[in-house]
Amino acid sequence: MKIQCWSIGKNHEPYVKEGIEDFTRRLSKYFPVEWNLMPTPKNAGMLSEMDLKKKEGETILEWLKKDDYLVLLDERGKSFSSPELADFLQARANESTKTLVFLIGGVYGVDEAVFKRANTTWSLSKLVFPHQLVRLILAEQLYRACTILRNEKYHHS
Repeated sequence: MKIQCWSIGKNHEPYVKEGIEDFTRRLSKYFPVEWNLMPTPKNAGMLSEMDLKKKEGETILEWLKKDDYLVLLDERGKSFSSPELADFLQARANESTKTLVFLIGGVYGVDEAVFKRANTTWSLSKLVFPHQLVRLILAEQLYRACTILRNEKYHHS
């Protein structure tokens, strides 16, 4: 199974880049993993919230392949404990999921069409975090889940 982490917005800020790279490197020992940063649409500042979400949604849906399993990160989604996230990853691997895509939407979230396409909607917290921190938290939690699956010492219950 391949893991892809998608995020709309600019490149990683220096204050989180090193951490994202570190956890991505660690995660790649368990699954092939890559980051895809989608640029915000041109003239984003001139678009209404609805139009911006629609334009971003069109790009997301174009990038997705038919068989990709899409996990949308959204504060209204389902919460997982770290062990539950590990079980979730294992279940996707057991189902022979080819590509598992974790999506961090744009500043206003995602278009309804993306919500409908998502296989799972996951909430990291009821709190709202800056996208840069969500990327770091996502990378760390995926790594943590893999260490739980392998019964390694990183996670302490």
